Formats: sequence, C-alpha cells, structure tokens
Amino acid sequence: MTVTIGLTATASMVVSEADTAPAMRTGAVEVLATPRVVALCEEACCAALAGAVVPPKTTVGVRVQLDHLAPVSVGTTVTAEATLERVEGRRLVFTVSASDHAGLVAAGRMTRVVVETDTFLAKAR
Repeated sequence: MTVTIGLTATASMVVSEADTAPAMRTGAVEVLATPRVVALCEEACCAALAGAVVPPKTTVGVRVQLDHLAPVSVGTTVTAEATLERVEGRRLVFTVSASDHAGLVAAGRMTRVVVETDTFLAKAR
C-alpha cells in the first residue's frame, strides 16, 4: 500500500432527475440532492486511492463534514475534487469540493479508513 499525502482525483456527473432531492426523498425542490453531492465527493476520494490501496484491503467512509453551498439544476455538470490531506495510520483525511460552471457547490472534509475487506464484512450486522 502506497498512500501518500497529496493524492488527488476528480469525479464528474451531469445532474439528472434521479439525482434530485425529491427523487432521493430528501426534499421537495428539483435540484441536486445533498446525499448525491456526498456520493460524488466519495467517488473522487476513491478515485484518488485507485492503485494505492489494493485487495484484500479497501477503504470505507467513516466521517463526512460537508457544506452544501449552492443549488444545482438538472442538466448541469458538477465536478468533485478530493485531495488526501492527512494520513493518520489507517485513517485518511481528504479535503473535498464540488463545483459547477458558476463556482463552488460544496466543500468540506471526508475521512476514510483502510480495512481488510473480509474482516470488515465479517463484522457487518
């Protein structure tokens, strides 16, 4: 495993009806739902770790600190960026942001932990 500070990656999406707050049952306004922004940022974190964490190990999300700052309409492209800021043993702390053509949509931090896949699954309830 070669996880180093500074690993970075992006993930992009075009907002569809399935990504909206009503579709995700988190609100009534037809804009990008906060849980979908979280998922996009998680995708960028995983992309940053591609090749650095290999089976039988993987990472799992354990903490999300995200401010959703602007509404985004269906049809808009949103890009999330994740940069590995700190490595604390098995704990990996990322700075994340999401932007569209008009600017910043969300920003925060996400923490992932390196685990052995089989051991982790054995603990699942």
